[in-house]
Amino acid sequence: PLYHYQPIQVLHVDDDPNILAITKVFLEHSGQIRVNSCSSVQEAFEYLLRESVDVFISDYEMPDMTGIEFLQTIRGHNCDTPFILFTGRGRESVVISAMNSGATFYVQKGGDPKSQFAELSDKILKACRQYRDQQKVRHLSRIFQVLREVGDAVFGNEDTREVFSRLCTR
Repeated sequence: PLYHYQPIQVLHVDDDPNILAITKVFLEHSGQIRVNSCSSVQEAFEYLLRESVDVFISDYEMPDMTGIEFLQTIRGHNCDTPFILFTGRGRESVVISAMNSGATFYVQKGGDPKSQFAELSDKILKACRQYRDQQKVRHLSRIFQVLREVGDAVFGNEDTREVFSRLCTR
């Protein structure tokens, strides 16, 4: 059977409709990324009630909430979905605050659009790959824990530890 992949679902939040439009065109060009655009954080929250996303992209300076406040709100709800701050604000304090708040990456707007969007696309793909790998590790860890508990119940703790010890050292 043919492998069917789903494009990476990106939620892009920016109050500038021109930035939303051009970002969508550049990022969707390869077919690997699908961009859903929101012009405010409130609109993004409403979108998230209906849909899930693989990666967030947010501007820093917006009227209702900064991108960092948006990020902090998301992280405050135990959401570890990758978050990329995509902004023209190049101040070091903004970058530090974003990273300290749990941003996955920071990409500065401006300059050559082709290289800027190539960098953004690369960061999206990398963030999504890392996140999915982390999810797989967590899932396998849960399976391993269940197997350990079943083994403890069936064989007793010492025999189970020896079996898993041998499995883990291969």
